[in-house]
Formats: sequence, C-alpha cells, structure tokens
Amino acid sequence: MDAKKLYSLNTVLLLVGFVLLVAIADNINISALYGANNQYFTLFQLFAPTVGGFLGPLLGAGVVLVAELFSFIFNAKEFTLLNVLRLAPMLFATAYFALYAKKAKLGALVPLACVALFVLNPIGAQAWQYSLFWFIPLAAMLMPNNLLLRSYGATFTAHAVGGIIWLYTIPTTPAFWLALIPIVIIERTVFAVGISASYYAATTVASRVEAIRKSVIVKIEPQYAL
Repeated sequence: MDAKKLYSLNTVLLLVGFVLLVAIADNINISALYGANNQYFTLFQLFAPTVGGFLGPLLGAGVVLVAELFSFIFNAKEFTLLNVLRLAPMLFATAYFALYAKKAKLGALVPLACVALFVLNPIGAQAWQYSLFWFIPLAAMLMPNNLLLRSYGATFTAHAVGGIIWLYTIPTTPAFWLALIPIVIIERTVFAVGISASYYAATTVASRVEAIRKSVIVKIEPQYAL
C-alpha cells in the first residue's frame, strides 16, 4: 500500500474512531434532565467538546454531528423538531473548545446572541438573571489560558443554545428559570470538571498512540498530556 493510500486509510480510521467514541458516550446516562421526562445528561456532555481540541472547530463539530445522528438513529429517537434542535448545543460547545485555544472571541458570539434572545422573550425578560450565565464563555476568552475556564466556556455555550431552544419550544414560567439557577451552578461545574478531566485523559492517550501523534488532522496540546 503506497503512502497516500495509507494516509487516507489512517485518516478515515481516526475519524471513525472519534465518531464511535462520541456515540458511545452519548449512550451512557449520568443524570436526569430537570423538567423533562425520560431525558438525561450523558457522558457525551463531558467528552464531546474535547473533540474540537483535537480536530478544530469545523471538523470537530462535524464529527460530533455525525456521532449524534448515528446515536439518534441507533436509539430510534422520534423525529421531532425539538429532538433535531437538541443536536445543536454540543456542536457549538465543540467549536468553542477549539476556538478557545486561539483565543478567537468569535466563539463567544453564540452565547451572547443567546443572552439577547432570552431577554427579548416575554418569559425570559422576567427571569433575565438566568441569562447572565452566558457571559461566562466571553469572560473565559478574556482571561489567561486555563483548561477549567475553557471547559466552563464550552459547557455554558452548550447551555446557552439548549436554553434558548427550550425557551422557544417548551411552555415555561419565569419561576421555572429562576429555580434552575442553583441547579445550573452545580451541574455545569460538574460538566466543566468532567470536560477538563476527559481532555487530560484523551490527550494523554493520544500522545502515546503513534498513528494519532503523527496524523496531520489531529492536533495534540502536549501541556495536557500527563
């Protein structure tokens, strides 16, 4: 097999590997989603954003989307507007995680837009305090590089997109959003710590696998390899 074909095969295998890892993570439940029946947060929320760190914003989000679609079909989820829209939050979180490495403030535009959409909504306007969480991705961008801050920015980017989808598709009350504030603080801290730990673990493994280390499509940040 010539070098070009070998390179192509390795690239495909790496991308398939990322897709399978993300899809598996999407099927491991870790906690129930408050306010929704039979909906769960999964290991996916702790792992998917890190794909952006390895593959960049576009390819990383693309891999996460393919994994989500695979999981969607595999689990025979009902094809509804809400279920389709729920694919979006982690795509933006993945892109943010990648853009943070370059301190590209473009990554904070989506959560800032979500702040505007929240306070422009009649229900959201009465619980505007909730949207203050979505300034965290911008604040993280403006501070020195820190993996935990990066993870907070990513998880709150997903939270912002998911919150707007929820606000505009599910009937709620201002009290509902205000009651979520202490829950969100705990929940997103757990997610941020989980994302950081996942990135350390994945980077450590990737740095020791020759096929990944030598791949031109995978970027490894050596400071996160233990």
